[in-house]
Amino acid sequence: MSITSDLIRGHTETIILALLMDQDSYGYEINKSIKAITHQQYELKEATLYSAFRRLEEQGIIDSYWGDEKSGARRRYYRITSAGKKQYQRNLEDWNEAKQMIDALVSRRER
Repeated sequence: MSITSDLIRGHTETIILALLMDQDSYGYEINKSIKAITHQQYELKEATLYSAFRRLEEQGIIDSYWGDEKSGARRRYYRITSAGKKQYQRNLEDWNEAKQMIDALVSRRER
């Protein structure tokens, strides 16, 4: 199955929020999760991921903090805020509505 980036691009923030609903995480780990969930078929470009983090943080949808790793580089962790959880629910409702509409428009079943 070939899914173009254009189809997913408008949902980058919702994808990030969905992953943060489960647990706080950092950029590399989020991208690794996206690749694993999609069986290596999709990953976000680093610039796209961190631009989305900045936008979401500026809007108060996520916030960030520095981890306290004992070895290696310090990681900046992101967590979803209560406003972010509400936004995620709205985005999910919008997605489900759009998905139904697109299914109806592109389906070849008899009408």
